[in-house]
Amino acid sequence: MTPNFAPGDLVRARAREWVALPSPHPRLLTLRPLSGGEHDSVILDPALEQLPVEPARFDLPADAAMTVQAKAALLADALRLTLRRGAGPFRSAAQLGFEPRVYQLVPLLMALRLPVPRLLIADDVGIGKTIEAGLILRELIDRGEVEAFAVLCPPHLVEQWVIELKDRFGIEAVAVTAGSAAKLERGLPLAQSLFEAYPHTVVSLDYIKAEKRREGFARACPDFVIVDEAHACVGTHKGKQQRFALLQGLARDPERRLLMLTATPHSGDEDAFARLLSLLDPAFAALRFEDSQYREQLARHFVQRRRIDLTAGDWDEQRVFPRHETTE
Repeated sequence: MTPNFAPGDLVRARAREWVALPSPHPRLLTLRPLSGGEHDSVILDPALEQLPVEPARFDLPADAAMTVQAKAALLADALRLTLRRGAGPFRSAAQLGFEPRVYQLVPLLMALRLPVPRLLIADDVGIGKTIEAGLILRELIDRGEVEAFAVLCPPHLVEQWVIELKDRFGIEAVAVTAGSAAKLERGLPLAQSLFEAYPHTVVSLDYIKAEKRREGFARACPDFVIVDEAHACVGTHKGKQQRFALLQGLARDPERRLLMLTATPHSGDEDAFARLLSLLDPAFAALRFEDSQYREQLARHFVQRRRIDLTAGDWDEQRVFPRHETTE
């Protein structure tokens, strides 16, 4: 009887372990060694093998100790990531124009575990918040879960976002600013919104926050939104109040996926921080940080790493960031 192995299954054949890949025929198996590349793949007929092809088993080491569930889950995630070539868990891997760092995959794993991804990514400057948000966007597009999206950011970052999306993720987006909106709207039918005609947009917050545009954008807004420099949308200044009103209206839709990026999530203003968290879940605005239940709920939606966490911690990423050295 031919064993029924799906792509990605681990099997043991010919005294070694393999990863099952898509096969050209139901009776055949295409296998890649765990430690090899695509060029090491083989196609075999289980009926002709001297020893049966079986599911791979990995016994615990003799000195294995008891551990906590969080560490076991981290190990399982690490094993899945090491197998991402050929039969990996991420469908977007072939669409990327770069090799992501391991720590940049953490927000993606968090988003995939949420029914409706809503994350506050608060990593330090230079760690790669744009890349982390783009990884989530590219993966959901390739899974068929997202067809349209909007990136909301300050005006000086619009072109940078358009370039990053195209060069790194192969996504063509249209810049919507005070200078380009009229040109984009020219020639559209009266009943069609700009955001219906262009499903992939990078929008200037200063342009779209105005009340006359805010309502129209809320009606036509895609179900996936990225907000860059999110801390600039929750202050007491009039412009920030307009931005918060815009985001608050978008967040009312419980099915809308929302990613907020900021390097300074908490500037010492407790009320501003509470408003920022309320965009993830209105219940967060009333909870206290001292409450352990609050911290557990927030941990599923909030990720923050400093450079020291990546260079001096378990990530061991000394090569990623330039070292500051001074001499006389």
